Amino acid sequence: MRTHDTLPPPAEGEPADGTARTVPDGPADGLCTTLELDARQPLPELTAAVTGACDRAEARADGSVVLLRLPDAPAGTRAWPGEVDIRQINRWERAVRRLERLPALSIAVASGACGGAALDLLLVSDYRIGSPDLRLLAPVNDGHFWPGMAVHRISRQLGAARARQIVLWGDDIDAVRARDLGLVDQLADDTEEAAHTAAVLMGRISDRELAIRRQLLLEAQSLEFDEALGPHLAACDRELRRLAAAADAAAEPGGTAGGPGE
Repeated sequence: MRTHDTLPPPAEGEPADGTARTVPDGPADGLCTTLELDARQPLPELTAAVTGACDRAEARADGSVVLLRLPDAPAGTRAWPGEVDIRQINRWERAVRRLERLPALSIAVASGACGGAALDLLLVSDYRIGSPDLRLLAPVNDGHFWPGMAVHRISRQLGAARARQIVLWGDDIDAVRARDLGLVDQLADDTEEAAHTAAVLMGRISDRELAIRRQLLLEAQSLEFDEALGPHLAACDRELRRLAAAADAAAEPGGTAGGPGE
């Protein structure tokens, strides 16, 4: 039995049926904090599920991975976010931003129709796995693209020209095009095996320094050189100290002969 087949008691603010839940351990030898999402849930419950996953990931030691399971959404879920107010939208966007900035690396596994909340989470994931039937659905209400932060992320990740085609026309994106655009990193018939492999590999390199490198990438398109130089120099200084410490450890009696990356 897979670990996510056994449901834990629901956390406060999460539905008792476990449809949007945080699962204690993922499929990769306990490396993962797993979040399984159901796009049919109301926005406050989705926000609580994301917040709970962030809490668990932040409480774990370095080397953990957040696994986001984004199953096929039911028909008619293109409309997003439903009957909510702006405060609920603000809480959702902040929860997604928190996930985007976690020290743990994140893996998204998406299949079938992926829109609304699932699309938001896919766009902030570090590594994205899709099934061959994946379709990214633009969040559209009465012909108007929802102006949430997905617009911002699509534009930053694809550039204004490609983003314009998606945002203005609301076209679906099939699996092959999503991969070609870079919105998905891998297509796999067996997404379970692909997720397991990715979680094991990413768990070996997931730490706070790698999260800082991710942040440098996120800021690269918005900061001028002089503004970006300080954070990059600070990261370089920490890396130089890490390399020096690894070299000293290898030089000690009984130290390993391998390089600092091993």
